[in-house]
Amino acid sequence: MFASSSAEKDIAALATIDVLLVRLAGELYGIPSASVREVIRHRTYTSVPGSPPALPGILSQRGTILPVVELRPLLGLEIAPITRSARLVIVSHQEIGMALLVEAVQDLAALPADTLQPSPAALDPVRARFLRGIAHYEQQPVALIDFDELIAGLRTGA
Repeated sequence: MFASSSAEKDIAALATIDVLLVRLAGELYGIPSASVREVIRHRTYTSVPGSPPALPGILSQRGTILPVVELRPLLGLEIAPITRSARLVIVSHQEIGMALLVEAVQDLAALPADTLQPSPAALDPVRARFLRGIAHYEQQPVALIDFDELIAGLRTGA
């Protein structure tokens, strides 16, 4: 009996998507928690002249220089002023580190994988490119960020 309940817990763990929930332009987005290294308060970063709006600057964090990534222009959202709730989410994906600028960090969540749906067909293709799909958390849609596409988009200047 204990073996089956343990196995059921393992299966349930595999059937979830662990994410850090963040807010951008009032919308809820999920960042895969396996990629999140830390969350820090917003602080001044060094601007890089001539850089695209999605890469407004660089930041030194624990001796490592990281590009600051502004997700809103990539997702077709309007850039908003920085508020007290703004955070920098330090992530690492496939040995690539970056600091994602978000309006607020809301929660850590384990989203049921069976709620993951493809992005709606009516969604702007520019925006849909950077999303793995849509899940639900407490009756709210959560757009899951696709880091492979995000990195590819940043490299090509999308």
